[in-house]
Amino acid sequence: MSDLKSEALKTLDIALPDESETIELAVGGAGGRLDAVLAEQIEYLSRSRLQKLIAGGHVTVNDQLCDNKKTLVKAPDWISIVIPPTEPMTLPAEDIPLEVLYEDSSLIIINKAAGMVVHPSPGHSKGTLVNALLFHCEAKGETLPGINGIQRPGIVHRLDKDTTGAIVVAKTEHALHHLQAQFKTKTARRSYRGIVYGAPQSDSGTVNQPIGRHPVDRQKQAIVAESAGGRSAITHWKVQERIGAFTSMEYELETGRTHQIRVHTTHIGYPILGDPLYGAGRKLVNVNLTGQALHAWRLRLLHPVTEEWIEAIAPLPKTMDTLAEVLRKRARS
Repeated sequence: MSDLKSEALKTLDIALPDESETIELAVGGAGGRLDAVLAEQIEYLSRSRLQKLIAGGHVTVNDQLCDNKKTLVKAPDWISIVIPPTEPMTLPAEDIPLEVLYEDSSLIIINKAAGMVVHPSPGHSKGTLVNALLFHCEAKGETLPGINGIQRPGIVHRLDKDTTGAIVVAKTEHALHHLQAQFKTKTARRSYRGIVYGAPQSDSGTVNQPIGRHPVDRQKQAIVAESAGGRSAITHWKVQERIGAFTSMEYELETGRTHQIRVHTTHIGYPILGDPLYGAGRKLVNVNLTGQALHAWRLRLLHPVTEEWIEAIAPLPKTMDTLAEVLRKRARS
């Protein structure tokens, strides 16, 4: 096992599971709700997935079955989780064009288009990035590894449906676990570009606010105290260009919570243009935006085999370039 992966697993205090393997971990720190503690320590399993495992009788605390996600745990409690076998799932390979930024036998980095969902889910059974990658890899005689209790082949991290840009997908189990460990230990770095409504007084800053499910609107995330189930979230931002009443921003993530940038920018008063859930709507500018003006423009990570640095730059989509030019003309007039 590489030094990087060994260090990542020490940080996780768990072993990455194969099918039907048991994860065991000791509760540290202040503890809290069972589902929140597990979600904080096991980032490659979603909180909803962990809650289903708890409800399904797959979790014990101090060797006692615990099927209540709200159970409070604290140090030195010991938790065991049995991951059931992967559920078979037939995913069709679809011939969908992909913009490949980097590819070898271990991984592939794609510049994801707006409107493309990363992996199949209820309501999105076809046309996803996974469907396209299955076709792409099958044509090369390659396969993608599954994870997370159902087959989400090779998925290391995600981008929102209408967020464009660089996303890495693993082609082997070794690459999958190695890359996930990098995201956990913050070895892999992600930089985003966005255009917001408003003009920050300072040129840079950091938002350090926990994020969790919105208490009323279940489609949204919100700033939620960690004591109420929120998870630590840190976003660094800096101004790239001031354009009248709008600003081009760059973001770097320390964590990867759902909708993190969108929630944090709205929280500090500078919502992403075109964001239908959190931000300023498309009607503010006369540009046909296909989604929010947010783009994952740079991804930097260690290659899981050579352990050399890879940096992929995803060109901005034409709509964002057009939007910036329209705003510049407006600011000059």
